[in-house]
Amino acid sequence: MFLTLPTMLTWARIVAIPLIVAVFYLPWSQAQINLTAAVLFVVVAATDWLDGWLARRLNQTSAFGAFLDPVADKFLVCASILILLDLDRVSALVAFIIIGREIAISALREWMAKIGASGNVAVHMLGKLKTATQMGAIVFLLLDADVFGLFHSLEVGTWLIYIACALTIWSMIYYLQKSLPDIRAKSR
Repeated sequence: MFLTLPTMLTWARIVAIPLIVAVFYLPWSQAQINLTAAVLFVVVAATDWLDGWLARRLNQTSAFGAFLDPVADKFLVCASILILLDLDRVSALVAFIIIGREIAISALREWMAKIGASGNVAVHMLGKLKTATQMGAIVFLLLDADVFGLFHSLEVGTWLIYIACALTIWSMIYYLQKSLPDIRAKSR
């Protein structure tokens, strides 16, 4: 199951991360760079939905795919947040909350798997909502443009990233609370 179509899409998401970063080094106008990065991010992020759908549809789900998919998501989000931090479109606090949570929950999931309680940290709808909000915020923040004369994408992106931060903290608390009884029982 290492080279199925869904797994290849997940690998493509990881490989595309340096492309998104490289866009910011092209000798184009800032508007062209922003639009290209935002569109590329949307296309790459869409593979997250597509690879899962294809895996289920083609009956190609695998333990490796289940492992790689969230890793690809975390790489994509963290790399994009670091780009936005460098561009001064998110604060260091926002970057710390989002990246710190990803590290903490990954470590928690590894610990819970080691003690045989990984079901307590299985993906929850709150985590999915957090990811969707982060992805939407990142698109608007990368774009940094007026959208059809209606609004500026940085304003919407900033609101969304703050909502994503709140969901990030909330989902981390949720996973920690679900895990705490097992952590207490197994750490003695």
